[in-house]
Amino acid sequence: MKEKSKISNKHKPLTIFITGGSSGIGYQAVLKLISLGHNIILPCKNISRANEVLTNIFNQLPVELSKKGEIYTPIMDLSDLNSIDCICSELKTRRVNIDVLVLNAGLQYTGSKRPRMSTQGIELTFAVNHLAHFYLTQKILSLIDMSNDPKIIITSSEVHNPNSGGGKVGAKASLGNLKGLKSGVGFEMIDGNNFNADKAYKDSKLCNILFAKKLSNYLISKKLSIPVIAWAPGLVISRDNQGFFRYSRKYNQLGQILFAFLARDILKITTSNKYAGLLLSNLACLSKYRKPNFNYYSNKIISSGKFIFEETDISKDAQRGDLSDNLWDLSQSLLEKILR
Repeated sequence: MKEKSKISNKHKPLTIFITGGSSGIGYQAVLKLISLGHNIILPCKNISRANEVLTNIFNQLPVELSKKGEIYTPIMDLSDLNSIDCICSELKTRRVNIDVLVLNAGLQYTGSKRPRMSTQGIELTFAVNHLAHFYLTQKILSLIDMSNDPKIIITSSEVHNPNSGGGKVGAKASLGNLKGLKSGVGFEMIDGNNFNADKAYKDSKLCNILFAKKLSNYLISKKLSIPVIAWAPGLVISRDNQGFFRYSRKYNQLGQILFAFLARDILKITTSNKYAGLLLSNLACLSKYRKPNFNYYSNKIISSGKFIFEETDISKDAQRGDLSDNLWDLSQSLLEKILR
């Protein structure tokens, strides 16, 4: 781990492991959680990124708060399963206890005509958004502290649902019979069809919810009382070059600028990184979000510029137990093929 700062707290803080905490929603959640005195494990892709994030955090927090909590920035690349092994081994060696696991990282490169591949040869959207978090959870589960109200939080999206506003636009989320995943390393789409970057993202968000549901059932079977929360932050478009759309901008910069202006400034159907980050920090540390088993929340737009954050139904495909079981089993089989 690269750096650490300490403070003493009057109450026992939570130790929160968060992926995707170096930018966007995750970064804003980290700022809020640190200001509340909670300890953060914030893995970054490389040393330069870790140093940049630490500098930004300390510069943005008020001086009187800058020594609250503990901040760790270990190196982890979600596109490389071996990197996940390394960080988990490091945490186990340090005997770190984790109270809240936040699987927030998400990658999307809509506009690209060709798939990008992870270190292990898996299409990058699926590799980062689902498979890496699936593997990380297995590796890190033994470090979760059962004595301090643990939770697992997974950032999904309403686009997993073909009947939602965003889910209706373009290709719809659908995993088919998981033909691509069954074929093993090198597949382009989970359903076995030709590559579509937009659908790949939507499919990965459906995977997030199917995984969350199956994980909850698994924990119940092991008599582990760990609530599993999946949530959708709404459409978030930042005004800088960071955040969620930073990859897809490379493929259609003008289109992204026009879309952002229309959605954010004219229709006002977007929310900010700061507000979505606040929602995520609340999910992590508020007791009201400790309902047992699986729960799904969505930041839903009710009128121009107005949102409501509430429990929401998941899509019909997300409700399918057979699909959840098959995704889990095939993901596990794929890991075994890759790592043997």
